[in-house]
Amino acid sequence: MATRTRRAPGFKISTDPRRLDLRMVHQFLTKAYWSPGIPLGLVRRSIKGSLPVGVYDGRRQVGFARVITDYATYAYIADVFVLEEYRGRGLSKLLMKSIMSHPKLQGLRRWSLVTRDAHGLYKQFGFQPLASPERYMEIVRRDVYASSVPTKSRTRSTR
Repeated sequence: MATRTRRAPGFKISTDPRRLDLRMVHQFLTKAYWSPGIPLGLVRRSIKGSLPVGVYDGRRQVGFARVITDYATYAYIADVFVLEEYRGRGLSKLLMKSIMSHPKLQGLRRWSLVTRDAHGLYKQFGFQPLASPERYMEIVRRDVYASSVPTKSRTRSTR
């Protein structure tokens, strides 16, 4: 798949997975409220199955998001973050603008995401609370990363 690059003064957005600083992404995600303790191998696999989007200050990666999508009808935005020392510079907006305008993500019927504290950001891009929450169902295994079960076994049990 072709990669896409977008520039802002001093910063660059890229969908090239070869540019990702996997260790930095893992380090952030392992401490994030939504993925505490996530194993490196699982982060690697999640990126492989998604459209990754990195934010760069020169060569240094300072932000990340990934889009889980079929490129035809649906996209789920996950793992969005900007490193703390880079917050307040509009980078999360730049990241979201890049995702929402990506040519391969146009014309999708449904977009979704889950957030605890960034509702204001996502509302700027048209996201709203669920119109029919009674239709949605989920399975949440909050302690799955803390389990001593190998990653392959955990993956099979969640399908």
